[in-house]
Amino acid sequence: MVTQQEVEKINWRESIPFFLIHLACGLVIWAGFSWIALAVLVLTYSARMFAITAGYHRYFSHRTFKTSRWFQFVLAFMGTAALQKGPLWWSAHHRHHHRHSDQEEDIHSPRQKGFWWAHVGWILCDKYKCAHLKLVHDLQKFPELRFLDRWHMLPGILLAVVLFATGAGLNHAFPSLHTSGFQLLVWGFFISTTLLYHGTFTVNSLTHVFGRRRFATTDDSRNSFLISLFTLGEGWHNNHHRFPSSERQGFYWWELDLSHYMLRLLSWVGLVWDLREPPRKVYAEGSKLRKPNRAFLAKQFERQPQS
Repeated sequence: MVTQQEVEKINWRESIPFFLIHLACGLVIWAGFSWIALAVLVLTYSARMFAITAGYHRYFSHRTFKTSRWFQFVLAFMGTAALQKGPLWWSAHHRHHHRHSDQEEDIHSPRQKGFWWAHVGWILCDKYKCAHLKLVHDLQKFPELRFLDRWHMLPGILLAVVLFATGAGLNHAFPSLHTSGFQLLVWGFFISTTLLYHGTFTVNSLTHVFGRRRFATTDDSRNSFLISLFTLGEGWHNNHHRFPSSERQGFYWWELDLSHYMLRLLSWVGLVWDLREPPRKVYAEGSKLRKPNRAFLAKQFERQPQS
């Protein structure tokens, strides 16, 4: 009989691709630098981070806006290219997280099992290899989403092939750009994906430990401007846990939320619609609690696991 401790250990064999992607970043020594490579890094990181934040998180997990079936597939395909498994797996686990946030059943709570587990440990073990698909019965009716969920490695592999072919083509047509297929593969796939991994994972780990609390939620969620910068708005995590049904997570104009701005632009051209916002009572509550309750925050800090 498999014990709890055994099922929570890293499955080294199945985690080989994850670690190889990290190690492959060292190939940059031989790939060299070009401005094209840097631009491709920014593009592949930003596009896939948007697909995770706006697609996997705000759309598939929380249904905070509506879109067409074909654009739904685009969001799912781009999100799957981030190599964070399929939309059904991702959404099911995230919905479970919200049901039990920072409680014993939470799948990635730093309060319960520490930073390493919350950041990456839970992904690399066998315990959460499968998802409770009953939590995403609304998504299961789409065969294309089930296909992407099953073959979630394919979009990432396709991205790698496209990047290599693009770099090789540019090197042949415009050698003065000093790029190559190998270079774009390293910068646009290996380095970009590694940054994307840990950018996304900080929301599970750091935003439940560091930052400010505007709302007195039952979990440890916090707001972080810094994390919002490289996650395109996901750092406003305390806001999000107060009202998960809101499409925007930066509730106020000074809270930078790039995913929200992009979704607004897409709504103007009709690709998305019915973007949900927090009700007035939530804003009123946030205004009352603008000055943090120090006693409450001290109590929350004491509940954090000691390293």
